[in-house]
Parts: sequence; structure tokens; C-alpha cells
Amino acid sequence: MSIIEKVENLTLPIVALRGIVAFPAVTINFECTEDEAVAAANAALGTDSYVLFLSKKNIGETESFEESLFDVGTVAKIKQSVKTPEGNVRLIAEGLCRAEVSEIRPFADYYVAESICRKISLTDSGGLRAEAMIEQANKLLEVLTSFLPAPSDELKLRAKTITNPGLLADFIASNVLVKYEDKQEILSKFEPMKRLMALLKIMEKEIDLLECEKDIHRSVRARLNQNQREYYLREEMKVIQEELGGDVSDSDEYYDRIMAAKLPEEVEAKLLKENSRLAKTPFGSAEAGLIHTYLDTCLELPWTKKTKDRVSVSAAEKILDADHDGLEKVKERILEFLAVKQLNPDLKNQIICLVGPPGVGKTSVGASIARAMNRKYVRVSLGGVRDEADIRGHRKTYIGAMPGRIMNAMAQAKVKNPLILLDEIDKLTSDAHGDPASALLEVLDSEQNCTFRDHFIELPFDLSECVFIATANTLDTVPRPLIDRMEIIELKTYTKTEKTQIAKNHLIPKQLKRHGLTKKMLSINEKAIHEMIDFYTREAGVRNLERTIATLCRKAAKKILCDDGIESIKITDKNISEFLGARKLLPDAISSEDEIGTVNGLAYTEVGGDMLKIEASILDGSGKIELTGSLGDVMKESAQIAVSYVRSIASEYSIEKDFYKTKDIHIHCPEGAVPKDGPSAGVTMTTALVSALTGIPVKRDVAMTGEITLRGNVLAIGGLKEKTMAAYSAGVKTVFIPEANMKDLPDIDPAAREALNFVPCKKISDILDGALRK
Repeated sequence: MSIIEKVENLTLPIVALRGIVAFPAVTINFECTEDEAVAAANAALGTDSYVLFLSKKNIGETESFEESLFDVGTVAKIKQSVKTPEGNVRLIAEGLCRAEVSEIRPFADYYVAESICRKISLTDSGGLRAEAMIEQANKLLEVLTSFLPAPSDELKLRAKTITNPGLLADFIASNVLVKYEDKQEILSKFEPMKRLMALLKIMEKEIDLLECEKDIHRSVRARLNQNQREYYLREEMKVIQEELGGDVSDSDEYYDRIMAAKLPEEVEAKLLKENSRLAKTPFGSAEAGLIHTYLDTCLELPWTKKTKDRVSVSAAEKILDADHDGLEKVKERILEFLAVKQLNPDLKNQIICLVGPPGVGKTSVGASIARAMNRKYVRVSLGGVRDEADIRGHRKTYIGAMPGRIMNAMAQAKVKNPLILLDEIDKLTSDAHGDPASALLEVLDSEQNCTFRDHFIELPFDLSECVFIATANTLDTVPRPLIDRMEIIELKTYTKTEKTQIAKNHLIPKQLKRHGLTKKMLSINEKAIHEMIDFYTREAGVRNLERTIATLCRKAAKKILCDDGIESIKITDKNISEFLGARKLLPDAISSEDEIGTVNGLAYTEVGGDMLKIEASILDGSGKIELTGSLGDVMKESAQIAVSYVRSIASEYSIEKDFYKTKDIHIHCPEGAVPKDGPSAGVTMTTALVSALTGIPVKRDVAMTGEITLRGNVLAIGGLKEKTMAAYSAGVKTVFIPEANMKDLPDIDPAAREALNFVPCKKISDILDGALRK
């Protein structure tokens, strides 16, 4: 086999083809829409009608004209030109030979190419190899056309009459191949045998692709046919039941609901399986009722629906500030979460536990946080829950089985990302039916709750997008593993200033609206609010304060309606006793003079800070130590430490060395009906003992708090904010605190911080030197 090559240099106008490839010996019919192509065609028609067809590399070109064209094209002669009404030109041309472009340059309003026209032909038929390749090409053409929707017999017959390998490759490529890139690859092959070999490879690849597509189509078709068959049969069953006078079966209704719900694949398969069981179960049986309940419950759950979070941190901050005064740590933590969520939308939701005394707003702040985050709010009360099934649900085998409280909360929220408030988590109890706190371990673990399984639902449900906020009065009854899964935020008692703002901004407007009053009809000034806080309520929160305000509103409403001539009432600290009666609480106050053996201590209680006076009396006796005032074990041990320490410093203060043998010591804490405990009264007891043994009075306007050691060191204590408020209210001027508690001063109420003189103490001697009146 040998070849003959003829080479000729030509300069021809360029007609660019978009998505089309022209071949030699093949007629091409297309419309020119671009200005350069129309100008080039007109220029060719004005001379010898020869043009160079070059295909564009990209249909949506962005490169320059020269860079957008392939290097190999087809020299063609224009046979006919027709101008369309739109101003375009429709050309009919016949390809002559391949040409390789060496240079493209603009000319007038079109482009011309310096090209090398190369005609390569075989001197003979190509031998056995060419014959075998032609035979293979015809076989592949037979297979390829079988995939066409309307295969042409004429195409296959014409192909079989072509014995030239190069011409056959051009003919098949121009009529069968779909992708213009594949056609260009064939056009770029100048040698006939290489051209035909390239065509065979492309046809093999195209056949494999079409067979794969056919298999996919067949599989989809089979599935559609099955669905259509099921639909047809169901419609027939409906018609038959209607003819018999019955209602449409529940199974059909459930099927429609399942298919319309767009559930996750695993959930949909499970519900369809249960629906099939329902169709086979006798009507009215216990099993049918259970399946009904199961399907209804599962379809009520929000498997995919969710709300969009509020991304504006400033807007959320305004909502939190409008709903609650104080609670700065809680607000700051929520705003931090929203800020990080805005930067990283994939952040897993946080689990927070608010710990504090009753009435400080733990539950109400949950609803406020949900509103600030633009989330649905659901409250789950855990007080008194003692069965694990209340959390995880009952298994379907039991009569009356139902899902747990978590799944009920999700169904109530109707979205998969609500804010769930787990109220009173410290009130959980356990019995023989299991420990509900252990069941909560998975719910409150951000790494595990993405596949939470309720015993009743029996399907994995994603809780990772929920925000959980738990509330508790104390952590003493909460299991340690559960505490470890939550971020603890402590809510302290409200200060007098905070209570005043809450009353003015929230409680009074709320009660006025509730009792049908207006601000003109009833006004309560700030001094009256202080009177209620100091002498009518004593609590950590504001619940009793709200009840007291409600009492004022009721009495005012009655007075306005029953007494003629009264249209408005103004309540002040002077006339508040007319509505609430005499003061219910006596204020803590310092003594009128310095006393021996009496010291102002400070205590922290559930309702806030309190002044705790400690009295010490020395009597002749045999060394007995008497402790009275409902003292706990820790406080009794503090008294023993105080006695031991005073023995060690007796010589420094001229105290008899054997006083512990010849004297009886009596330490008493007034208000004996109130239990007291804790180590923070250690310094107070020591000071009282030294005062009683030396006869030196203690300054009446000082108070102190701190734990003492046998070496006289003063250790840190808790509740400093509440204790200092009690000292401030009682009229104390100087407060001795442990040096380690100086870091807590920024948290103290500003009014108390300005009025009190804080003296940091590292040793008990620092307190004795400052507290005793020498």
C-alpha cells in the first residue's frame, strides 16, 4: 500500500462554522448569521466561489477570532447562495479537500487564511487491512444506527458502496457522529487509513455510551411501569370499593401521604412496608390500630422542614434586651453563638444549662432566645419524670405505646430545628423502670444525637440542628455525665437595681394590661417599688414582686370603681401600706453601738444575700463549747477551727493560755429556726471569739466573710455579689473579703461597689487589726 500527496498553497476567505464540521466530498447546507461570515461568503461569490470552512473550538466563544478556530478545515466551492429576509445568507457548498491553516489575518470586513491544501490518496485499494477495516466500519455503523429512533436504510446502503477508506470515514463521520469535537478529530487526519482507524475507535466508544444509556433508560422505564401498574391497580380497587358502597381504604390514603411527603429513603421504605402490612391486616383489629398510630406519628414528624435562622446579631440583641433586663451572661452567650453561626453555617448547635434559684427568668428567657434566633419554641417539662420511656418512648409491642417527649416536641414544633427547653432537669428521678437522665445522654450529645432513635419510631431522627436549653435550680441532683454534656451558665439572684428595672419595664405594664388599667389610672413611683422589694418580698427572682404588684392593681381597680370621684391613684412609699398593710419583713440593720463579741457576718441563701450576726459569749466553766442557731456540720467545724486558732494566738492578744480549760464558750447565730451551714463564717467566728476573750468591741459598721484555716489564712468564698448587696442594704461601710475574691468585684452591683469600702485580706490578722476597736 502506498499513498500520493498533492500540496497546494491557497489564500481563501474564512467562513467560521459554529457546532458544524464540513468534510470533503460532502455537501453542506447552512445559514451564515455572523457579519464576518456573510462578508466572506459575498467576497468568495464575487471571485471564484472558493472559501475555507473552519469550525470554532467553543460554541460560546470568548477568545479572539484567530484563537477560536481549529487549525484544520475544508476548502469548499459555493454552489448556491440565498439571502434570507433577516439579512443572513444561506449557503449550499461542496467540500473539496482538507487544508491546514498557517496564518489568519483580517482583510476588509472579513478574515482570510493562508492555508496548505493537502490531497492524500491511496495508489491501490489498501489491501486486506483496508478491506477488514471497511468491513468493521460497516458493522459498527449497523449497530450504531440501531440506536437511532428512525434508522435510514439508504445511509447503510450508500456506505456499503464506498470502497475508499478515507472517503468512507468522511461519509460516516459527517452523517452519524453527534459531537462536533469527534467530527473535527476525523477531519484532522489527512492519511485515509489513520482516519478510518480513528473513526472506528470513536464509533466503539459511542456504542458503549449508547448501550449504557439504553440500560439506564430500560431500568427507569421498568420502575415507571411498576409504579404505573401499582397506580392502575389502586385506582381499580378504589372504583370497586366505591361500587360496593364502601369508603376508600386507609392504606391508599397513607400511600398517597407517604409519597407526597418526600421523606428520606430509609424512612419512606419503612413506612411503605408498614402500609403494606396495614393493607393485609383485618379492619378493626388491634394490630391495625397500632399501625394507624405509628404511621400518623411518623408522618407528623418534620423529617426535612426547618426554619431559617436570624443572622443579624444586632437585631437579636435588641429582642433579648427588650424581653429581659439583666441576664447579661446568657444574652452574650447566645449572641456569640449567632455570630459564629453566621461565619460557619455548619456549626453544630449548642446545649446550654441555665442554673439558678426560682423566679430569675430561666424559663422565660428560653422563649425570648427562640424569638431572637427566629426559631420555633417548644417546652418539655421534666419535673417528676421517672421512666426512661418518657424520654425514648415505648416499644410498639405494648398496648397504648407512644413516642417519647422528645419526639412529641418535634411533632409539636413541626420543624427539625426548633429551640427545645428542657425545664427542671434537676427534678428527674429514677425507679425500677429505668433512669430518664441516662436516656437524655444521647439527646444532649452533639456527636450522637444526629441519629437519635425513639423506641416507638424505630427510625434515626436528626436532632443535631436543635438548640437545647435546660434549666435547673441546682446541679446537686444532676448526674455528672449529663453535666459534662452541657455548658453551664449560672444565673444569680437579682440585685435591687435589677428588680427595680424589671418592675418598671415589664411587671407593672404587664399587670396593668391584665387588670384593665392604664398608666393614667394607676401609677407606682420608684420609691414604692423599693418599698415592695425591701419590706414586702424577699426572693432571688421577681415572682413574689409580681404578685405584690398584682395585689396593688386589684385594690386600685376596686377603689376606682367603688369610690366616687376617684379616677386615678398614685402609689408612693408613703401610702403603699394602705394597700398592702404593714411591712412584712424587718430590714437588716447594723447595731447602734459597738459591741463586744458580736460581729456582722455575711451569708448567701436561696433568696439572696443576708446579714448573719454571730455572737460569742465567754462564761466560767470547764472548757465546754456550745454551738446554737441550727448550724450545719461544716459551720460547726469552722467554730472548732476558730477556737484552735485563737488558742495559737492567745499570747498576741493577752488572752489567758488555758481559757479553753477554765472557760465555757458559747457561739450563737440568731434566727435559730433557719438552718445555716457553710465555711464562709470562719473569720466572723474568730473575730467574735477574740473580741469576747479580750473585751475589745467590734466596729459596728464593718462586715466580713471568708473561710479560715488553722494557720490563719483566709480562703475564697462564693456569692460575693449577693453578700455585698446585703451589707450595703444594712448600712455597712467596710467589708473584709478574701484577697482571692478581688477578681469578683466587677460583678458586684455598681451602687454597692461605690458605697462600700472593700478590704482584701490574706490573713485573719488583717481583719482583727481593722475590725476591733482599739
